Amino acid sequence: MYKANIHITLRPSILDPQGKATHQALVQLGFQEVEQVRIGKYIELWVEATDAAEAERVARQACEKLLANPVMEDFTISLEPVASGAAG
Repeated sequence: MYKANIHITLRPSILDPQGKATHQALVQLGFQEVEQVRIGKYIELWVEATDAAEAERVARQACEKLLANPVMEDFTISLEPVASGAAG
């Protein structure tokens, strides 16, 4: 079994109003050092697969078909092996 850690972010060319509002709030709270904020999603998938390539294929298809909007978002997948039954 593998745990797929998926990070989904807006493409750089897409405006991020939630990130902009968060940035403004941080500056108002005194965090002037923060230059920019982009908001994204983090998803964990536990995938039963015989090897890492198969687990990545399943996670990639899940992203392409449901989890990420291919027009507006990019995603990255990192895998880690886990013991069967270890899903939270």
